Amino acid sequence: MTSNKQLLEWIEEMAQLCKPDSIYWCDGSVEEKERLQQEAVDKGILLELDQEKLPGCFYHQTALNDVARTEHLTFICTPDKETAGPNNNWMSPEEAYKKAGGIFDGSMKGRTMFVIPFSMGPVGSPFSKVGVQLTDSIYVVLNMRIMTRMGKAVTNELDKGVDFTKCLHCTADLDVDRRFIMHFPQDNTIWSVGSGYGGNALLGKKCLSLRIASHIAQNEGWLAEHMLIMGVEHPNGYVDYIAAAFPSACGKTNLAMLIPPKGLKREGYRIWTIGDDIAWMRIDSDGALWAVNPEAGCFGVAPGTNSKTNPNAAAMVQRDTIFTNVVLKSDKTVWWEGCDGQVPHNGIDWQGKTWKHGMIDTNGNYINGAHPNSRFTAPIANCPSVSHRIEHHNGVPISAIIFGGRRAHLAPLVYESFNWQHGVFVGATMASEMTAAQSGAVGKVRRDPMAMLPFCGYNMADYFGHWLKMGRMMARTPKIFNVNWFRTDENNNFLWPGYGENLRVLEWIIDRCNNKVQAIETPIGYVPASDGIDMTGLNLQADAMKQLLNINPANWLEELKDISEFFDKFGDRLPKELWDEYAALEKRLRTAM
Repeated sequence: MTSNKQLLEWIEEMAQLCKPDSIYWCDGSVEEKERLQQEAVDKGILLELDQEKLPGCFYHQTALNDVARTEHLTFICTPDKETAGPNNNWMSPEEAYKKAGGIFDGSMKGRTMFVIPFSMGPVGSPFSKVGVQLTDSIYVVLNMRIMTRMGKAVTNELDKGVDFTKCLHCTADLDVDRRFIMHFPQDNTIWSVGSGYGGNALLGKKCLSLRIASHIAQNEGWLAEHMLIMGVEHPNGYVDYIAAAFPSACGKTNLAMLIPPKGLKREGYRIWTIGDDIAWMRIDSDGALWAVNPEAGCFGVAPGTNSKTNPNAAAMVQRDTIFTNVVLKSDKTVWWEGCDGQVPHNGIDWQGKTWKHGMIDTNGNYINGAHPNSRFTAPIANCPSVSHRIEHHNGVPISAIIFGGRRAHLAPLVYESFNWQHGVFVGATMASEMTAAQSGAVGKVRRDPMAMLPFCGYNMADYFGHWLKMGRMMARTPKIFNVNWFRTDENNNFLWPGYGENLRVLEWIIDRCNNKVQAIETPIGYVPASDGIDMTGLNLQADAMKQLLNINPANWLEELKDISEFFDKFGDRLPKELWDEYAALEKRLRTAM
């Protein structure tokens, strides 16, 4: 329990609304974890996996209609629509509380209301924010244990009277027509009802750490970003830290947990993982930008994760992990498409049905055993490359910010912005070509500024303005870069090998931050010289690097048309500086023509 009167009154109010049979206050202890795991197994919520092969691991299936974030049912609830912006679904607070409140009313009858005190970020850090989630789901409690710092240490912070985000969640009847994820920035409140899927139900994650936090960050003068944080240790032992934002299907987690290629590993390079998904960044007393990962775990996509694509993630999930919507094998281990090891002949698929390898539907398409969005929830402490700096209250200093996307022919392998303002323009115009697995529209370009389009909790035009303001507040700004691992040749073959080899590009980026290497000025920014990237031990086709760094002004001028249409959506609210950068780029491109 707690002595925080405001918290106790809010819990009582929500209990009167949801009407649970009982209320349980989570203490975060190991004994509690084991007791809740057993209760979840007894109720069929979890299935215990082979504890010799996968110690501490469990298997879970969601409802068939509840397998991903529901962006169209996610709302920013502000007094006026303009504050939410064209990038968000909007609903007035009055309507939202009324609509969701009608579903919450009596939704926990016959159930227990769990009270989860949690901290995003190290407990007591100036970066961190405290939340309290009320939920009827044991699955959510056990996942929040992994993804956040929770329990008595957080309760002690609440006893001091710290402000907290009020998070109310109920699975209710899992009816998609009665499913809403509501954010009330002015009230520091999140209501989520009708879903048990992690992205909708683990309210410390996208809901608090990005949508609500981005609003708080704008008011308090910091950044809440959809970014990985990683450290690159040089042969001399010095570590540079990088924050990077990528849309989905662009290798974000793989980069955060990268293993150096043999050529660079022999030289003494090493990668340290701080976080794979979210970065909170503040200007410290030295005038530089410092960052923490507010999360304590990884909620990763399983398909495609293996010892080649991400050896550290593959090792991380071998213990203390909850697997959701993957294939359950007969030996009580799990499998997914792109997993290590032999493909099982049969198993139980993500729908709970008997599945056999090679099954096809009536259209002749392969039937996946695991859902394409199947997940693992694992403690980041289990990652072999995890950094000891993950618990440092002041975070790590950021040398470079990287944006990226999947562009087959437009963007070069890497380029550096001319300055902070130009870098904000680069981030604001980020786009990625969709894959067939994502949308069915191969090659369609989707704008996703700073990879924050689904997660920015307020008008994105104001968000761009906040980035520009942050640059003016820093004594020294990180350099901003754009990367593209996915450029292809005329036969649609990837020109760059990716994965661990991406460290070669990071090496150039860091050398640029430390003024160690020259670059070539182009209309879009600075690119490496043809011999600027260390290719030790890597054999590419003869003209691959030339193609990787090539910039076609005509193609970029065509890109500007789409950027203009995107900017127009924000009207007069879009910062003038971004239109200035647009005009300057157009002029440079036409001159180059």
